[in-house]
Amino acid sequence: MPRYKLSPEERAAEKERKDNLRNIMKGLDVKNFDDLKDVFKLMVGEVPENGLEGEPDDELGYSKYDYRNKAVDNSRNGYSKKTVKSSFGDMELKIPRDRAGEFEPQLVKKNQTALTGDIEEKILSMYAKGMTTETHIGYIRP
Repeated sequence: MPRYKLSPEERAAEKERKDNLRNIMKGLDVKNFDDLKDVFKLMVGEVPENGLEGEPDDELGYSKYDYRNKAVDNSRNGYSKKTVKSSFGDMELKIPRDRAGEFEPQLVKKNQTALTGDIEEKILSMYAKGMTTETHIGYIRP
């Protein structure tokens, strides 16, 4: 006998979540554990990149492409690549930079070479709860 019973709404939501997951796995062509590991690596890398994308907004005082509200001489200046280690393998992140070289990323700090297992677990937990990377999560201080 199960410990708990799901309501019809909860059962329908659970079925929909499982169907969505199956469709995602088919679309990503996941056939074995290594493919699944690559998917997790992509998922874990997406969240820090989105967070890093929002960090210069706070530092420079204006959002990307909002030049009218720009009140400083410093500007965004593209990205640099950084390789960090995770439990899913090495991953490459795009780190935003500024023209004056004053920007200090907080989510993945300078000289940081690895993501901790703790942050990976939190990221996967957010995906499991339905978070997507398509919505703007804004700048989150660690």
